[in-house]
Amino acid sequence: MNEDYARKQLVKICALLYERELTVSAGGNMSVRLNEDEILITPSGKNKGFLTEDDFLVLDMEGKVLGGMGEPSIEAGMHLALYKANPETNAIIHCHPLNCVALTMKRKIRTDLTPEGVLLLGDVPTIGYFTPGTQALADAVASKAKSKAILMERHGAVTQGKNLIDAYNRMEELEFQAKLQMLVGRCRSLPRDEVSKLMEM
Repeated sequence: MNEDYARKQLVKICALLYERELTVSAGGNMSVRLNEDEILITPSGKNKGFLTEDDFLVLDMEGKVLGGMGEPSIEAGMHLALYKANPETNAIIHCHPLNCVALTMKRKIRTDLTPEGVLLLGDVPTIGYFTPGTQALADAVASKAKSKAILMERHGAVTQGKNLIDAYNRMEELEFQAKLQMLVGRCRSLPRDEVSKLMEM
């Protein structure tokens, strides 16, 4: 992806995530794959609602900073692990959406309650709690690399996609599904034949 275009897109998506309260303050981190050897990622400690195009850092696939000021997100290792595990992924979003975090403390998320959940998310695994920024967390997330979205107990959510819009749409839908489940509690899924039909679309 063209780096200038990627920087512009990241600014827009980060601001949108902040406006929708999918991330607050300096929480969360977002990245895009520039090419086979480099990614562009958000900096550590900066409010995602006020980032500029110059704030992002370029990293190689081993985490070395190739360009940019400051420190990259402490979750850079998690992003890199996902990119390495899934060559089709070109964008990753990690946020701390309120309902997603709350749901991980109560029960497993279900995405078969509405057609959109099935179509956009599929099965969403929840991994246990790991200290943020650790290799253990990166490894646990990477073990679920084939999932479109992943929940992390008491921490947040990760979505990935072929581009930033794809990853953003999944994060927005994931929080909607979590909020729906928090509101209604236990309820029936869509009929199995309907879920199968949707998955074939």
